Amino acid sequence: MGSAVGEKITRAVEKSIELRYPLVIFCASGGARMQESIFSLMQMAKTSAALGRHKEEGLLYITVLTHPTTGGVTASFAMLGDIILAEPKALIGFAGPRVIEQTIRQRLPEGFQSAEFLKEKGFVDKIVERKDLKTVLSKLIFFHKERKEA
Repeated sequence: MGSAVGEKITRAVEKSIELRYPLVIFCASGGARMQESIFSLMQMAKTSAALGRHKEEGLLYITVLTHPTTGGVTASFAMLGDIILAEPKALIGFAGPRVIEQTIRQRLPEGFQSAEFLKEKGFVDKIVERKDLKTVLSKLIFFHKERKEA
């Protein structure tokens, strides 16, 4: 995630707060833009802080994790959703499996960093086929709206 993406995500969050709308973000990223140096790294804090304000306002935030969702996106706004959906077999993680195995000097479990593995461990709420996302998102937003009005 580079400066441009961080700015766009932050502005989307701020507009959601201003309009009192729920926010849905589809995430797909190969990681940070290393050529941007510290400016890329700061986007993690910037987007997370904006989402903290969004949460304080009591607004709904849903993330949809697509293939791949990795790096700084995973370490920041992708995993902060009130509801986290993922597409089947999506690769989701911070560092790649090879880097992790070399660091910890252990083999990783089968399917590590897959949407299914993360759902089993409680990091993803539901796995949804792309063709079903419109229906699922509509129901979630409608349910949240009804609950707020009650």
